[in-house]
Amino acid sequence: MQVMTRSLDHLGPMTRTNTRVVLSERPDGAATPDHFSLETEELADLEPDELRVQVEFVSIDAAMRTRLHGTGFHSQVPLGETILTHGVGRVIESTAEGWQVGDAVRGRLNAQTIATVPPKAVERIDDSVAPISAYLGALGGSTGVTAWIGLRCVAKPQPNDVFVVSAAAGAVGSVAGQIAKIDGARTIGIAGGPEKCAHVVDVLGYDHAIDYKNDDVTERLRELAPDGVNGFFDNVGGDVLDAVLDHLALRAKVTICGAISQYDDMNDITGPSMYLRLAERQSSMEGFAYFHFPEYFDDAMTDLGRWLADGSLVVPEHVLEGVESFPDALQVMFTGGNTGKLLVKMN
Repeated sequence: MQVMTRSLDHLGPMTRTNTRVVLSERPDGAATPDHFSLETEELADLEPDELRVQVEFVSIDAAMRTRLHGTGFHSQVPLGETILTHGVGRVIESTAEGWQVGDAVRGRLNAQTIATVPPKAVERIDDSVAPISAYLGALGGSTGVTAWIGLRCVAKPQPNDVFVVSAAAGAVGSVAGQIAKIDGARTIGIAGGPEKCAHVVDVLGYDHAIDYKNDDVTERLRELAPDGVNGFFDNVGGDVLDAVLDHLALRAKVTICGAISQYDDMNDITGPSMYLRLAERQSSMEGFAYFHFPEYFDDAMTDLGRWLADGSLVVPEHVLEGVESFPDALQVMFTGGNTGKLLVKMN
């Protein structure tokens, strides 16, 4: 067995330990730092056909909260095990044919500083196209690709449609609104607080913003969309979803991407009380997950990469430093503390 290994200057000296974030207690309500712990372990020698990856960044996504319940649609994290998440990094050791030290990769690397994985768990990425972190954000499955598929395959806004996006300053909402603008829609972003609303308009290019923390969302929708809303891309659920349902235009389309307002208590989900507006206005509501559309991944990556290169798309990153900051990152996400893609830089 031949092991390829060397120190990469920009990654620092080779390490023989891994620090990982484990689930020490299942949250009942909000996930707080006391539900997690850090564990350091010695690394064994690689087995045949394995890669060792130094993890540079991991993705913090709203759906991560749903992995902590013990049961649910998404893969669950057993107690005492490493928190599941996607990450990017570089190969520092390899016993796998065709894989070289220094290869940049993306995959289910999880919340740890060093990941030991089979080659099928990762894919090579080209960091000459964009910074490595962009492959979790603008070019990431749970962010840019999700937004592209939600817009191009599900919502399909038409030119001059009034198109509303909730959590518009967040990772997916940031991209969704920009794609809707590219497709000719008039966009309204819903976000929390004056600073985020200014960001939505001034940086992301939305036509208007509604501050759900300080505005009457229903009244502002009446002002900004007097003829109703043609499309709604929802990441929040709850009261925000109801407010937009109550203001749909005839033959509108509601696209359900997520419901971050509900994830802390999945046993008591507050469903929409205004769903009969769908019947009254001959409208529809459809949910989706990006991994149900693998045939469109290449098209999404092509468009997203081109838009990044020509400046049509911007995706700000909110980065927390160090593996020890990972437990705090979930609180940042669920208190609305991030603008753009939330990441943890692990090393």
